[in-house]
Amino acid sequence: MFHIRSRVSGTIILYAIFSLSSLMLISEGIEHIVGDSSGWELFTNYTNWIQGREFHVGDVLVFNYKSDQHNVMHVNSTAYTDCGTDNYTSLFTKGNDSIIISEVGKLWFICGVDDHCENGQKLSINVAP
Repeated sequence: MFHIRSRVSGTIILYAIFSLSSLMLISEGIEHIVGDSSGWELFTNYTNWIQGREFHVGDVLVFNYKSDQHNVMHVNSTAYTDCGTDNYTSLFTKGNDSIIISEVGKLWFICGVDDHCENGQKLSINVAP
């Protein structure tokens, strides 16, 4: 009897490991290079850039930019609309920032340098369930 339970337990453990591995592969997100080859730059139309793209939890937004000229601020809807830089959720300044999408709903990003946001350096995405 002991050997049968041992085999059953071993089989269950192996099944659990393979199931978890499969889930990890499925949940791996898509990498979105913001602005494609232009990157995170002034005068890029990010509204056009998001057309035809779907964003999901687990996807990664990659912001490529010159760190001495730009930054990325994760903001709320009011700061996005007003280009307000005083109230942000997160600030990224490395120039090659990868942000993993972790929630469903709207997300807003702006450049907080000078008048860059006012000149269109802002991104709003809708993350699907």
